[in-house]
Amino acid sequence: MKSKSHVAPSDRVFIFDTTLRDGEQSPGYHMDGDQKVRLARQLEALGVDVIEAGFPISSPGDFEACRRIAREVRGPVVTALARAVKTDIDAVWEAIRDAERPQIHIVLSASDIHIERKLGLTRAEVWRRGAEAVEYARGLCDEVEYSPEDAGRADPDYLAETVERMLDAGATVINIPDTTGYCLPAEFGALVAHVMGAVRRPERALFSVHCHNDLGLAVANTMAAVGVGARRVECTVNGIGERAGNTSLEEVVMLLRVRQATLGFECGVDTTQIAASSQLLAEITGVGVQPNKAIVGANAFAHASGIHQDGVLKDRLNYEIMRPDDIGLSDNRIVLTARSGRHAVRHRLGILGISVPAERVDETFQSFLEVADRKKEVTDEDLIVLFGSPVA
Repeated sequence: MKSKSHVAPSDRVFIFDTTLRDGEQSPGYHMDGDQKVRLARQLEALGVDVIEAGFPISSPGDFEACRRIAREVRGPVVTALARAVKTDIDAVWEAIRDAERPQIHIVLSASDIHIERKLGLTRAEVWRRGAEAVEYARGLCDEVEYSPEDAGRADPDYLAETVERMLDAGATVINIPDTTGYCLPAEFGALVAHVMGAVRRPERALFSVHCHNDLGLAVANTMAAVGVGARRVECTVNGIGERAGNTSLEEVVMLLRVRQATLGFECGVDTTQIAASSQLLAEITGVGVQPNKAIVGANAFAHASGIHQDGVLKDRLNYEIMRPDDIGLSDNRIVLTARSGRHAVRHRLGILGISVPAERVDETFQSFLEVADRKKEVTDEDLIVLFGSPVA
């Protein structure tokens, strides 16, 4: 067993993408092998640090997809999920062993609810099973992640003892999951801080978090954990995942970028690939992104209010805290509606090359409002009818 520190630099946050595992196993998001490989290549271009390729024991198709990703993707760590049993661990190793940087990811329950009602075990039995699994996995692979499932509802002292034992067994990454999305940010941050402070030599491992969005707090809980020392975050493109989803990759990454001066953290993601990644996932799965989704929703850089349009046209900083091109979009969108003002209409007319005499502006703007009151959005074709053809 190698003796080395796995601690992260104090200002570096590593991005672990589980779109192909936790995201793909949620209803409506199933992908075949070719689709998973295609998305994995985009994640490579995006610059994530870790790709969780799947759950190899679950089906022959997922095993083969994981193996293809491990063989074809270079740069990121490639991992896959195993329960704390040898057959699962063997399946993961056989699937990802050809990766440039393989990692085995083991999950086993930590909350009393799960231990008693799901596993039918005692706390001591869980410790023993977990340690045996980690030791076995380390005999195969230098990098082993251990996730005490439902840590957000676990007894903090039992959780800390669990982590201590898994570190002693050889785990190189400890992932603290809020599996059910139950925690409040202050609670989750305190839990992660408690665990990291209670174990001996926490620098033996990289500490990670995996949060769910059942109460809409996945990103907030993730950032609370980063604030107390976690340096790897598990997340998904478009925030997809079980039930209400996982921590949204694009939201965490852009939080780190936009508020870098305050937070003091950075990551290695190429943010200009965010929009392409979001769009590819939607194309592959056939599931679109809600329009008001932060960062990648259709309305994230769209302005329909006349007050906002006027402000943005004068200076984008009035209403935009990031630029569309930061995530790979060409521009924002000025949407002409009944709430738009003259400034926005004149701006769009200028783009179309349409000139309206000054004496006709008020008259034609009233005509615009009449059309806008009947439609959700006034199109370029509507403007041409109202104001005349573009100047040749």
